[in-house]
Amino acid sequence: MVLVVAANEGVKPQTIEAINHAKVARVPIIVAINKMDLPGADPEMVKRQLAKQGLVPEEWGGDTIMVEISAKTGMGVNDLLDAILLKAEELDLRAAYDVKPSGVVIESKLEKGRGPVGTVLVKQGVLKVGQAFVAGLTYGKVRALYNEFGQRIQEVQPGLAAVVQGFEELPRAGSILKVVDSESEAREIAERAKETYEEQIRRPEDAVRIRLEQLKKRLKEAEGPKELQVIIKGDTQGTVEAIYDALSRFKFQKIKVNILHYGVGAVTESDVMLASTADAVILAFNVGVDAKARKAAKSEGILIKTYNVIYKLLEDMRDILSGLLEPEKREVVIGQAEVRQVFKISGIGHVAGCYVINGFIARDAFIRVKRDGEVIYEGKVASLKRFKDDVKEVQSGYECGIRVEGFDKFKVGDILEAYRIEEIRPDLEPIKE
Repeated sequence: MVLVVAANEGVKPQTIEAINHAKVARVPIIVAINKMDLPGADPEMVKRQLAKQGLVPEEWGGDTIMVEISAKTGMGVNDLLDAILLKAEELDLRAAYDVKPSGVVIESKLEKGRGPVGTVLVKQGVLKVGQAFVAGLTYGKVRALYNEFGQRIQEVQPGLAAVVQGFEELPRAGSILKVVDSESEAREIAERAKETYEEQIRRPEDAVRIRLEQLKKRLKEAEGPKELQVIIKGDTQGTVEAIYDALSRFKFQKIKVNILHYGVGAVTESDVMLASTADAVILAFNVGVDAKARKAAKSEGILIKTYNVIYKLLEDMRDILSGLLEPEKREVVIGQAEVRQVFKISGIGHVAGCYVINGFIARDAFIRVKRDGEVIYEGKVASLKRFKDDVKEVQSGYECGIRVEGFDKFKVGDILEAYRIEEIRPDLEPIKE
């Protein structure tokens, strides 16, 4: 990523946000210090500010290439292009040509006489006129391609961008364009994607739940200490820094908080997109959520928590962290029954006629069959009856009929011990320093 910073203005909040986006995506950064033609240009000031954000210039012993340029005069632009090529060579960036083309829609608009068009950056394959494609919730067929000079071209190589004409509807910026075999296939894929999107809009709580389940699964599969990614937005810088400081101390044995981004102001669509990329939770303190951000959060399933009391925010964060850890399983004995008689029922098998001697027997319980004090079988309750009626549970002091899955060799005097497996939320154990 090329990060452009004005030499006379320095690092701004949007600069920090861009840096955080790049860090989440694990994209290397090249800094272009622009407006070097102005009298107030101070590149050293910019470098000092960027160093505080973790971008240390190569000449200071760091690994970030910083090039001083002027977009107005053209000064340093060739050096910037050389730096980009050098970094690409260093990373061994190569594009596949002999695969189905795909790219990213970086801009879209309605043009008179052309209809919906989108500027697409091709990532792999060669995009050609006549190919059918899917792009997020829409689809189409490449009717025409235009280069940066507005000239019609027949194909686009990987790493280049072109304006694509042929979208059925205006695509969203950031949508992934993929070439498919036919227009009918493209239409079918886009319709399925649109149905899923509309379902999420109708049931936003389901989208959030699914996102949290995916996050929990990802954390379970992760090696080493687990991290919950967090974005903080607040009403004042002092409040944001206080929350940042408090959450930075949330370091536990199995999970910790990693603050991706923090800033002052309402939650924006950009915050939601960053949260979507990083599977993050957004914490909003005494600020609102703008309309675009609210809509994006619904479609992406992003959890936005709003607060006006700091201690409540911290309590909720503890609950969220604990809930993301794998629950501890514990066996709880709920009752015992003594076999008084064994019945053989045609087509079903043997049923134990029992008397509940303590606790209760439940239909959803597991059964441990004990004979002379030793466990001879463990299984699940297959059926539980009082006389001829199916019941959910039978209390102490009552008789019942119990059938156990996979076992029918009951004997009078056997003890059937009923138990359940309960999931207990684990405690958060702080790291001992």
